[in-house]
Amino acid sequence: MRTAYSVETVRAAERALMARLPEGTLMGRAAAGLAAACAEFLGRVYGSRVVLLVGSGDNGGDALYAGARLRRRGAGVTAVLLSPDRAHQGGLAALRQAGGAVIGPERALGAIERADLVVDGVVGIGGKGGLRPDAARLASAAERSRAAVVAVDLPSGVDADTGEVSGSAVRADLTVTFGAYKPGLLIDPGREYAGTVRLIEIGLELPPDPVLQALQHEDVARLLPRPDAESDKYRRGVLGVAAGSARYPGAAVLAVSGALRGGAGAVRYVGPAGDAVIARFPETLVSDQGPDHAGRVQAWVVGPGAGEDAPTVAKVLGADVPVLLDADGLRLAGRDVVRGRTAPTLMTPHAGEAAALLGVRREEVEAARLASVRELAAKYRATVLLKGSTTLVADPGGGPVRVNSTGTGWLATAGSGDVLSGLAGSLLASHLSALDAGSVAAYLHGLAGRLASRGAPIAALDIAERVPEAWRDVVRD
Repeated sequence: MRTAYSVETVRAAERALMARLPEGTLMGRAAAGLAAACAEFLGRVYGSRVVLLVGSGDNGGDALYAGARLRRRGAGVTAVLLSPDRAHQGGLAALRQAGGAVIGPERALGAIERADLVVDGVVGIGGKGGLRPDAARLASAAERSRAAVVAVDLPSGVDADTGEVSGSAVRADLTVTFGAYKPGLLIDPGREYAGTVRLIEIGLELPPDPVLQALQHEDVARLLPRPDAESDKYRRGVLGVAAGSARYPGAAVLAVSGALRGGAGAVRYVGPAGDAVIARFPETLVSDQGPDHAGRVQAWVVGPGAGEDAPTVAKVLGADVPVLLDADGLRLAGRDVVRGRTAPTLMTPHAGEAAALLGVRREEVEAARLASVRELAAKYRATVLLKGSTTLVADPGGGPVRVNSTGTGWLATAGSGDVLSGLAGSLLASHLSALDAGSVAAYLHGLAGRLASRGAPIAALDIAERVPEAWRDVVRD
């Protein structure tokens, strides 16, 4: 499992390690890893042109020491000092001794235009707010140039703890981070600025309570339900789906399509779209008698395409089984009703729906995704899966937030969320916790989207149809 830690935790681990090591050892490890990553990214070091954007403090020191290593391998290295009086003196001396050049910001634009690689060592993980004007001008020049951009630890201008970007920031092709992933590297908008992220181990001893967790194939494989010799369709779990309306029958079909591929033994559908559902998926157990008469289920999905059917939403929320609440159901469910439930609730809003529930603008949620998902989980005392470019899953009791590492922009298509709801609901019925069901569903959904797309547009049913392939890909590893 990939984990990310707060700046405070990383700083504490660094201090503890530095107290046991000779002075300069930790920076030496970081600089060596950074130089190796830059060399690999360049392909051919000898004769290449490298520009270092150097701020004050250790972040700039890492860049300078790495630059010295590249210079000794035959690269032409120029350091642009944004704060000459506060540049890391040891790193500066090492670069000069290796034959590197040092210039001020006023001469930097030409050097950046000719560069093959620009190294962002402006601001470290403790930086807050956007770049200052001089740095912003150079970051913009680097983005316009033909040079590849490598960020040291974190793209300057990105908040390490949240991924928020409140002004100008460096857009990197590669970010080389040290000791631990930082949340801002895994959560948009920061993730978008980071490019590919490479972790360099430097020997930090970190506590077992990260801020973020990102499941990998082996984690998902361990959580996926597997039938045994004694299993039957009822023991595997039965999911109830209360979705769709006369206006939106397709939402019911799509939710059922995801549910049938999520591991539960059977799916019961209740609602006005029964004919459409049974025509597409004859294995579905269809009823028009409402949730109270659907038969026994181990979990419910309610809300996709529900329109104004508040009574059905209320009946489902009154059931003493896990409930996934999506789409119209989020709007129709009372906060106090959700807070008062004793069985688990999994809410799956996109940014617009989350904004409405929190009483803020959508842009505020998108800019502060981590804070928003935590606030919503606490406000409703529910597990919340916040959909989007980086999907986050938060439990109401706190603990690490899960961030999904799969997906593609082509998943932003009508009905994709309905498929996700059915898939996650089926995992709930298979006895996964709300946190695990949401995290695993997001992982499989994203992987299925990639498999279906391969760079081309997709429809929601394409995603559902590739879930079995995604499942096989996960368990095969």
